[in-house]
Amino acid sequence: MCGRYVMARAVGDLVAELEAEAEASMELRASYNVAPTTDVPIVLERIIEGVPHRQIHVATWGLVPGWAKDPAVGVRAFNARSETVQEKPTFRAAFKARRCGVPVQGYYEWKKSPDGKTKQPYFVHSADGSLITFAGLYEWWKDPAQADGSPEQWLLSCTILTMPSPPEGELATLHDRLPVPLSPAALAEWLNPENKDTRPLLDAALAQAWELASTWELDAVSAAVGNVRNDTPELIAPITP
Repeated sequence: MCGRYVMARAVGDLVAELEAEAEASMELRASYNVAPTTDVPIVLERIIEGVPHRQIHVATWGLVPGWAKDPAVGVRAFNARSETVQEKPTFRAAFKARRCGVPVQGYYEWKKSPDGKTKQPYFVHSADGSLITFAGLYEWWKDPAQADGSPEQWLLSCTILTMPSPPEGELATLHDRLPVPLSPAALAEWLNPENKDTRPLLDAALAQAWELASTWELDAVSAAVGNVRNDTPELIAPITP
């Protein structure tokens, strides 16, 4: 699973690394301890006058389907299991038509001690510090309590897809679930709204995920990351466990 991650890049950095567009007025809050229900950047693609545009938007982490009566549904939908994403009512419509990428600088996972009494947090990241982009979905939810035209009328939300962890290696000992990473080429296919045959897209992403993840590094970090109110660069500093 993926329940905490790091995203402290500036908008300009995301635009460059993801080869995307962003509104000049967009603001992102740098965070070393991103948690569900907070606002995060996502990358998606829209067809405007016949031309594809890759764009960066800000979405709430925790997907709220269009049919939901209350946005609180998103609290439990920050991850979507790849095995059931096509069938689950919360995700299936977004999977067909509203796929996105969720860029991260790395994510946190907790490993149980041999005696099972404590957990050591680890920061999982690319070896060179480059962005990792996870396969995600996004959705728009219309708030019936807001007046038409109100800037608060529409909520954009997102989720991150997960899959089983590799059977061997460090990631296998860390957690039994893994967020699904996308290569640049896979990201381009995943984002393309004209790709309507979604099962092959997912199969292709899953087929290369373990290989991509095998290049990541795992650093033991301070237990302070367990408190979401802690949000400083020191959280990703390696320690000796």
